[in-house]
Amino acid sequence: MGSGKRSLTTAAMVLACACAVLSAPGVAYASPTPAPTRTPTPTPTTSPAGKDLEAIRKKLDALYHDAAVATDAYNAAEEQAKQQSAEIVDLAREIVKGQDKLDELKDRAGAAARAQYRGGGLPPEMRLWLSDNPQQYLDGAGRVLQGEHATKGLLAEMTRTQQDLEQYAKDASAQWQKLEANRQAKATAQKEIKKQIAAAEKLESQLQKKEKERLAKLEEEAAYKAQTAWLSSGVLAEISGKASEQGKKAVKFATDQIGKPYEWGAEGPGSYDCSGLTSQAWAAAGHGIPRTSQEQWRQLPHVDVKDMRPGDLIIYFDDASHVAMYIGDGAIVHAPRPGRTVTITGAGSMPILGVVRPDV
Repeated sequence: MGSGKRSLTTAAMVLACACAVLSAPGVAYASPTPAPTRTPTPTPTTSPAGKDLEAIRKKLDALYHDAAVATDAYNAAEEQAKQQSAEIVDLAREIVKGQDKLDELKDRAGAAARAQYRGGGLPPEMRLWLSDNPQQYLDGAGRVLQGEHATKGLLAEMTRTQQDLEQYAKDASAQWQKLEANRQAKATAQKEIKKQIAAAEKLESQLQKKEKERLAKLEEEAAYKAQTAWLSSGVLAEISGKASEQGKKAVKFATDQIGKPYEWGAEGPGSYDCSGLTSQAWAAAGHGIPRTSQEQWRQLPHVDVKDMRPGDLIIYFDDASHVAMYIGDGAIVHAPRPGRTVTITGAGSMPILGVVRPDV
């Protein structure tokens, strides 16, 4: 990373502390000492109309958090449905191949049976006694015996093929049942997402313009307070990890999406949800990762916060319902929630559950 882009990022982080909003125009791969902070001027939380804006802010946070949990459930069901659909297609191909093989075996078995019938029904010792050339008969009898062994093998293969077909059919039926269950789970999650977002939008729609402005200020100050507390712990001084080559590519992809809208269930290119952004960023870097924040937390290797480096994923909240990408200088890029766009903010602005690294 060039020194010009590093300077832009560091300057942006200093401005973030001064303005109570962390934002940056570029990407950093180092972690300099944080700039001094100031104490923000308290904002009144009660509007002239008597609304408790701080209570509204917390209620909105809860609604959007529940929407994020439902979004993760929707995404998980969607991924499982895709996988099961693919497995059903594979099973269908195997069934077709097995049926073709069974038809071929039946034809071969029928031909062998017809050949044996044409050989006559006399006992072998009688055919030997009547034969003009016993040696020729014995040679022919050997071939017949080989043919009988081949026929037995053919019948055994037919039986195995028939059993395989029956198992494929059972597996396909089981996958269809799972697919249907996941479709129902996805539909339930979709309803929950819409319900929570509608409730949040209804709550926000009841506010006047000045109240919305004060509410936005409260949100900024809450994030600023959490980030300041995180930085004050001295954690940033311990973080010195350098981005891997894949990590740099992932960070570049994620930061290139800044300004694009949040949309639940979206994986780009025009919009993203939180895990859609991180999974696509790492896919662009050539390293596939799980689709949802909860599965990213469950499946990817964990690293200590002090050891994290740009490109690592920070998982938030006790239920792993949100994920962001660390980009250096104590900042993250993420898709926050409905009504917002992909943006850069402070890594400590939300409760951190832990850090995972896709490219260990």
